[in-house]
Amino acid sequence: MSAPIRLPKRKQTKLPDTWDLSSLFPTEGDWEKAFQRFEKRIAGYAKFPGTLRHSASAIAACLKFDTGCSRLAERLGTYAFLKTTEDQTDGPSQRMYGRFQHVAMRASEAASFLRPEILGIPVTQWKRFLADPILKQYRLVLERLRRYKKHTLGKREEELLAMQGEMAEAAGHAFRQLHDADLKFGFVKDEKGRQVELGNATLAQFLTSPKRSVRKSAFHQYYAQFSAHENTLAATLGGSIQKDVYHARSRGYENCLRAALFPDNVPQAVYDGLIAAVRENLPSVHRYYDVRRRKMKLREIHHYDTYVPILSEEQTRHSWNQATRLVLDSLVPLGDEYVEVLERGLRGRWCDRYPNEGKQSGAFSCGSFDGDPYILMNYKPEVLDDVFTLTHEAGHSMHSYFSAKHQPFLHYDYTIFVAEVASTFNEQLLSRHLMERAKDDRQRAFLINREIDATRGTIIRQTMFAEFEKITHQMAECGEPLTVQAFKAVYRKLLESYFGPGFTIDEILDLECFRIPHFYRAFYVYKYATGLSAAIALSQRVLEGGGAELRDYLGFLKGGCSQDPLDLLRSAGVDMESPQPVETALARFGELVDELDTLI
Repeated sequence: MSAPIRLPKRKQTKLPDTWDLSSLFPTEGDWEKAFQRFEKRIAGYAKFPGTLRHSASAIAACLKFDTGCSRLAERLGTYAFLKTTEDQTDGPSQRMYGRFQHVAMRASEAASFLRPEILGIPVTQWKRFLADPILKQYRLVLERLRRYKKHTLGKREEELLAMQGEMAEAAGHAFRQLHDADLKFGFVKDEKGRQVELGNATLAQFLTSPKRSVRKSAFHQYYAQFSAHENTLAATLGGSIQKDVYHARSRGYENCLRAALFPDNVPQAVYDGLIAAVRENLPSVHRYYDVRRRKMKLREIHHYDTYVPILSEEQTRHSWNQATRLVLDSLVPLGDEYVEVLERGLRGRWCDRYPNEGKQSGAFSCGSFDGDPYILMNYKPEVLDDVFTLTHEAGHSMHSYFSAKHQPFLHYDYTIFVAEVASTFNEQLLSRHLMERAKDDRQRAFLINREIDATRGTIIRQTMFAEFEKITHQMAECGEPLTVQAFKAVYRKLLESYFGPGFTIDEILDLECFRIPHFYRAFYVYKYATGLSAAIALSQRVLEGGGAELRDYLGFLKGGCSQDPLDLLRSAGVDMESPQPVETALARFGELVDELDTLI
């Protein structure tokens, strides 16, 4: 019997395959010196409380000091966090990050006077202060802060709300403990006859099995555990929704949805428009399920038939250098600077490339104002999706690069609403690049199937989730009991609408509403759908346009948070307050479904 293949220890990883964090701090000793400076600076906040209503110059002095602290804290926190991800069993790195978090919390407490004092300045006096040139560089930050005035309570009420922080997270914490630790799903025999443990991490593996009996068995065995705990799960989800209702009402928002949209200054029409546009285009989605059913030679199509590729994956292998070349070639339409900077990063040491023992799983981009926009990968040469992950994270990193280069510290950090645009834009370019170079119809069909499923998972599925969140929160706001039966009834109607009349919906699938972690961060998932919709529309605009369209898109990447998210996207060439971007994305979806039907 051959010896098992083990991951290398961190110290065995080749240096060129790891990131170089010296753009943040040359050594850990330099980090320690900066950390001590940061810790000492916290005392400097003490001279500012009670002064802000005196003059614009007093506000400017306080904000200058606070900005300096925040910028240093970002460098320290980014470095310490990245060190923990290299090997999560490394005690010194964990201690470094823990020390930073403790001191950062002290800094936050010391600065906590700033917001209520600014909000407490009378309107007439505030307008006079804001007109003073000394506050020019802080004007946008201050205007955004003052937006919260009507939703900010008195000092004692704010203290009471803050004290409820841990209590407010109790429902979500209970769900995570049940979902991630207590639920046990047993073992399933895979297509090779091996007994493999079923769990949250391995469910996707089973649902992509080419053997239908494996998929079906895993699906029913998995959801049987949710059926056994449905009352507990309904109570935790209901508790999370009631928390949202309480906080929205206590702060004077019209409803939970408007409270969630307020920070990004997004009107509810965007949320409602997304749902309406997707519903209008559901016939294309239903047609795809029928194509999938026919091409897989199934009498009935079930949920467990929707994740496995219709065609078995083409055998492909891309070394890191080959993947880098593929990504860079696909991004040529974004211009020389974009490609040259990214090439230096990917071929240099922006990336921590391969798995090692103890390394954080998955992938992410971590940009900061003063350091390189680092990328953590667990790259596997034989997995095509890892090439797409690389270009996705590279999109985030180049967004960070351009924003930090063209914006001051206060305005460089873009919001989640726009973050997914830059990353999925790159995925669109890579997908089109690969399709254009497909060696035959089978390979092109495989790539089309992949893009269809990515769009379905990101736009269609997340919009269904967004509609579920809206309906269930409205029920709570109207005083309707959030029972097991109520949740399942709402979800069943949505499943019937989104999957269509030709789809066989297993009764147990109603329980899916109890296993989505994002439901405990309500009104977040819609951003995935709007992000990909904008990316598809913008990528078509850039590819079919000229210099002006490219400048618009690069201007968006350079914008950071210097404008509200909708205004940034509007300047790039898409208006998310209209249904057009979603309709453009779903029109492409329909075209791909038609082509797939003819190719296989």
